[in-house]
Amino acid sequence: MPKSRVRKKPVYTPPAAKSRRRAVSPPWLAPTMVACFLVGLAWIALYYVTEADMPVLSALGGWNLVCAFTLIVAGVVLATRWR
Repeated sequence: MPKSRVRKKPVYTPPAAKSRRRAVSPPWLAPTMVACFLVGLAWIALYYVTEADMPVLSALGGWNLVCAFTLIVAGVVLATRWR
């Protein structure tokens, strides 16, 4: 049986892993995220409980839901950036 050839180049060794410092979220992110969630939820609850009898809520009409859900979506977007 013929002898196999000797490998000419060295065996692959992966490069050393860089010790990356973990990214930390800014200190304002978590409170802002929670505030967006809570204010959006409170806005929807207040809109339905008062049935838009408050001056500010009655002026906005159906846009109250858009404003509240915008706050909730902003909270979700901030939650994706939290580390």
